Amino acid sequence: MRQLFHRFSAAMNIHIVLLIGLTIGLSTASQSCGPKFSSKCTCGKMEYDNKPQFVVNCTNTGFTNTSYLEYMPPNTEVLIFTGNFIPELPWNVFGSINNYSNLNVVDMSNNRIQNIRGKSYHHVPNVQRLILNHNNLSISREDGEFNHHHARVFSNFINLKELHLTNAFSENTSEQLSEDLHDIFVNSNLSKITKLHLEQNEIVKFKDRNVFCDLPSLKDLHLGDNYLREINFNLLCLKHLRFLDLERNKFKYVKIKDMSLMNTLQNSLGRTTNLTVDFTYNTFVCDCNLSAFADWIRGTNVTVRRKENLVCEHSDRTAELVLLLTIKKCKINSLNVHSTPLHQAALIFFTSMFIVLLVLIVGSLIYKNRDRIKRIVNPVLDTVSKKVQYTTIKDEECQEIHV
Repeated sequence: MRQLFHRFSAAMNIHIVLLIGLTIGLSTASQSCGPKFSSKCTCGKMEYDNKPQFVVNCTNTGFTNTSYLEYMPPNTEVLIFTGNFIPELPWNVFGSINNYSNLNVVDMSNNRIQNIRGKSYHHVPNVQRLILNHNNLSISREDGEFNHHHARVFSNFINLKELHLTNAFSENTSEQLSEDLHDIFVNSNLSKITKLHLEQNEIVKFKDRNVFCDLPSLKDLHLGDNYLREINFNLLCLKHLRFLDLERNKFKYVKIKDMSLMNTLQNSLGRTTNLTVDFTYNTFVCDCNLSAFADWIRGTNVTVRRKENLVCEHSDRTAELVLLLTIKKCKINSLNVHSTPLHQAALIFFTSMFIVLLVLIVGSLIYKNRDRIKRIVNPVLDTVSKKVQYTTIKDEECQEIHV
């Protein structure tokens, strides 16, 4: 429920900002979009990103296709085409002739887009921000004669710096999401991407650990509002990473290996910026597995965003929330409290293997020296046997006397 509330709040904030921008735009629009738009869109100079830009705004127009976009004014700098019903983007959304060299922002959020063809986006050489939030993209599903996986879907965005894919994929997206994304990142040549948003996509883990390694300029990676329990992707290949957003995921504690990875990246040679990570609103559990994380926060060079507000709760949820930084080291008998369940399992495994190996060695020695052991043991057994027999006879004689 808390996660749904935060998602709703975030969505409302986005729409409030958008409405403010639209209000400003409506009051300052100075040029008609032309007869092809049927007066459904507004065009003209307005404030966007704190500067005046020529904006084409087609929000909640009821459009069911993108044919209107072929007739945008040639000096368009920002396209806002949101809140429509466009299940599939056809080839050449912006036409096959026009060259929108001034276009630098394309926002096509909330259009219920399911499929983007490999040649949908042409003539977008200078676009730096592409926003596809809140759609239903299927990038790995085959539907009859259609293959929804187009590895070169963003290949024409040669100067793209920001890619926004918040809540962008369909709920029944394949578990191969990370592999498909990696395939797109490789084939689309997004070498200039500095900011990637993948919030609210119900990501549990990344099957392809190198999913982000072909984004060499990546600085900000937003993975909030997912179901991640660990950093199970290659972090060390992101040499320029400065912000890792992991808020509102499913971390109960942070593994030793993840803390080590962040430290290694932070302390790697050639870094000019500090690494910042955000773990707020995760469901941390107050136990000894978490004490190592508290120690790490107090001693690491990595900036932990809002660390003073990080809290955990007891597994029975009967006690009040505890500030994470107040957790001290745990001591449970001789158990290493900093070990995670993975380390504990490894300890049990190696202990069991040692016992088995010891038994095998002892058994092997006994087998090899069986003759010598017999020579030593047999006389002892004979002596014991004779003593037992003698004792038995003596006892019998005593019984006869008493009778």
